[in-house]
Amino acid sequence: MSTPWGFPDFDAHEELQFVTDDKCGLRAIIAVHSTHLGPAAGGARLWHYAQPDDALTDALRLSRGMSYKNAMAGLPLGGGKSVILADDKRTKTPDMLHAFGKAVDNLGGRYVTAEDVGMDVADMIEVARNTKHVAGLPAEGQDVGGDPGPHTSLGVFLGIKAAVKHALGKDSLAGLHIALQGAGSVATGVALHSAAEGAKLSIADVDQAKAQKLAEATGGKVVAVDEVLTLAADVLSPNALGAIFNEQTIAALNVPIVAGGANNQLATPADGARLQARGILYAPDYVINAGGIINVCTECLGDGDASLVRTRIEGIPVRLEQVWTESKASGRDPAAVADAMAQKLIGRG
Repeated sequence: MSTPWGFPDFDAHEELQFVTDDKCGLRAIIAVHSTHLGPAAGGARLWHYAQPDDALTDALRLSRGMSYKNAMAGLPLGGGKSVILADDKRTKTPDMLHAFGKAVDNLGGRYVTAEDVGMDVADMIEVARNTKHVAGLPAEGQDVGGDPGPHTSLGVFLGIKAAVKHALGKDSLAGLHIALQGAGSVATGVALHSAAEGAKLSIADVDQAKAQKLAEATGGKVVAVDEVLTLAADVLSPNALGAIFNEQTIAALNVPIVAGGANNQLATPADGARLQARGILYAPDYVINAGGIINVCTECLGDGDASLVRTRIEGIPVRLEQVWTESKASGRDPAAVADAMAQKLIGRG
């Protein structure tokens, strides 16, 4: 694995931990990007990476995104992320999770973990056996906590509505066509909310069975994975993995709006300008998908209930509108505007 300093996504990260436990087979990276606003918070992702360097790139990009996400959501949290390097079978054992919990605990509270891709509430329970610096645990008598996915979905849905209002002048999704990339936890919530408001859905996922199940639940139709990015629709909502928008894919888009929950959707910073040049309104990913971390923060701080979580999530469209307004006034693309806002908030602007 290369050293991080030469990586284009290394951004003055405060701390990087490379974790190895041969007894249980754990290999993980914990990346702390910033603690300017508080403990670095961000989920743990379990994924099979083709090359170890891919895992490092993911950790660096995701942790920086969490700094920006938490800052833009107005949360007293810094940004961090962890990735667990899985084999091609996504093997995950209690011993691995316990060892990961020890690694988190060794950071002394500078990093707080939770669920991400490949991890769930049951996994967080195992992680919590060896650290208190974990969220996304069962609510157990309180009404915050648990799976952050539904909260992310709600924020994305409200963000899509804000984008539709801004770009199309419509107050409802009724009759609009949404091309949905992904059929996982977040995508499912977005689809259910959108279908309930009368949207027409086209759904693609690498897992055809998941896509079909979601289509049946929402009255949508399944489309091929390689087709969803080129569909003629009102909104393209990416809710799978990142780095999907580049010079080639942007040129083939056939939508006026891109708004979804996937992290790090732009392959490079230049791709934000490419979307703008094509007249496509972009909802910066770490602004629109902050609902999950808002719930996690409320759980960690113990400063409110589900009503406060909902109120904080309803602030997402407001922040998106601020970004789009500044974008129009300055001529800079929304991704660049959001980055500048976030950098200033974490003391790097």
